[in-house]
Amino acid sequence: MKICAIICEFNPFHNGHKYLLEQAEKLSGCDGVLCIMSGSFTQRGDMCILDKFTRAKHAVLGSADCVIELPVCFSVAPAEIFASGAIKLLSAIPEVTTLAFGCKNANADGFLNAANLLLSESEKFKTVLNKKLAEGESYIKSYTAAFIACGGDKEILSNPNNILGLEYTKAIMRNRADIKILPIQRIGAGYNDGEIKENFSSATAIRQNLNSPKVKENVPDFVAQDLQINYNLHDFELLLRHSLFLADESNLKRIYGCGEGLENKLEQLATLPLSEIISNATGKRYSSSRIMRILTCNALGLYSDDCRKFLDSGLYIKPLAVKADRKDEMLSALGKSNYPVIIKQRDTAKLNGEAKKCFNLDLNATAIRSLICGKSENDFMLLTI
Repeated sequence: MKICAIICEFNPFHNGHKYLLEQAEKLSGCDGVLCIMSGSFTQRGDMCILDKFTRAKHAVLGSADCVIELPVCFSVAPAEIFASGAIKLLSAIPEVTTLAFGCKNANADGFLNAANLLLSESEKFKTVLNKKLAEGESYIKSYTAAFIACGGDKEILSNPNNILGLEYTKAIMRNRADIKILPIQRIGAGYNDGEIKENFSSATAIRQNLNSPKVKENVPDFVAQDLQINYNLHDFELLLRHSLFLADESNLKRIYGCGEGLENKLEQLATLPLSEIISNATGKRYSSSRIMRILTCNALGLYSDDCRKFLDSGLYIKPLAVKADRKDEMLSALGKSNYPVIIKQRDTAKLNGEAKKCFNLDLNATAIRSLICGKSENDFMLLTI
């Protein structure tokens, strides 16, 4: 059996995601499509608009054969760690042969060449990067300048989806995983486009316009009926502010991207409303999404030193949902991994050391989202759709 994988958040699942799944199924030549999806919180530090089981159900209804969870230590992390964690788990499943991803430039050779260039990080690359950082440029602008100076194609780094695709490609190469890439041309709105469109709006636009009648045109019917929710951002913001108020400086410095005095600045801003904390901490070197991610990592107890240990350790596979008529073969494929498959609570007896610590962070993230949303979630189940 050959499986095509997709790394995703589906926050929420929309028409563009359905198109991606259908194209992956069509173009990969694989026997099944497996999604590895963020659980309760996203890479930008947001709380997911719907719980992970509902979003996993939507993915299966939208053509996926199975959905597994990306551990929260990787899902709320910079792009490189987000990608590395996902590829670590996917490469542990022998039947995963292809990774499909949406992008602006569907050119596999372009991604492979760019990944080779960046992984080598020549002296010229390092010199330009450090020079731009010293001039006060943001990391992404400095990184892009170094990439272009070494002959890289600017278009590859011009779009957030391209950047993630490039990080996936780098992670595959770094791990020497036997997985080929399948870039698929993204259609419709851009990743951060907040304007609601006719049929293919971004997830950002959908979240920001939940009361618009146009939302129903941008998501499948099975998603629209689940979007009638009370998305409790107020309590989430209170959690982030309270956690920052109680934070220890040494622990803030353990979070990815929080150093060089940023930890001190955040502590000084702790009594302000969340929007003011983010706006006051944002600058040329620190984007607002980076600040938001740091605040969420602080609230969830997600630290870079722990994450590095998890990346170097054996972990687990956590299925969330599976297509009924593919259940046996998909679970059989997951079972060929050298990591334990966790479905029922008794399966956690197979975990120890770093894997157990990593899984407990997932349980904690689910519990926190459940408390904020006032909806109890049972972490130990597998939806069969």
